[in-house]
Amino acid sequence: MILGLDISTSIIGATVLNKDGSIFSWQAWELNRKHMNSQIDKADFVRFQLKNLHKSTKEQIEHVFIEKPLQRFAPGFSSAKTLSTLSSFNGMISWICYECFEQYPEYLSAQSARKLCGIKVPRGQKAKEIVLNFLIDNEPSFVVEYTRYGNPKQKFYDIADSIIIARAGLKYLEQEKNVQSRQNTDSTKDIWVV
Repeated sequence: MILGLDISTSIIGATVLNKDGSIFSWQAWELNRKHMNSQIDKADFVRFQLKNLHKSTKEQIEHVFIEKPLQRFAPGFSSAKTLSTLSSFNGMISWICYECFEQYPEYLSAQSARKLCGIKVPRGQKAKEIVLNFLIDNEPSFVVEYTRYGNPKQKFYDIADSIIIARAGLKYLEQEKNVQSRQNTDSTKDIWVV
């Protein structure tokens, strides 16, 4: 099984895929609660959620993929403090994932994950909306809840991103397996040519 995480300090999207690529579960963990006053409180809550997720899976989670935090200034994330906070929190959650699943997390940028899943974001459009609409159109099990004003609830953008991270992780593993298989085939040919 594969776990994909979209980490932020307000909502974490989490998706578990079965080995065949079907979705085992998806969920969002909201971290803006009154009793969560610090990153440590939030990380402790995420630890609890990850342990519950671990117990609920029938098989071992063998790979953990996490969306790589922003590492440069971008519109909406122009504060160095915001980037630093997110990077620090991402590190805490990465360590908790290692503790829970005994797997080193692997990191994919949002852009690389979308590319691996065949999602193109036209210039000037919001990536989160494109990803959400892509999943609404292509993933029957992905059902979005809406606000009374007809907008998707915020957590579904994070869930959608976690699905894409998990799917991209699966595609990445398939590519790595194909490369390794070709290398093994090439080395076998060398042995027999002699």
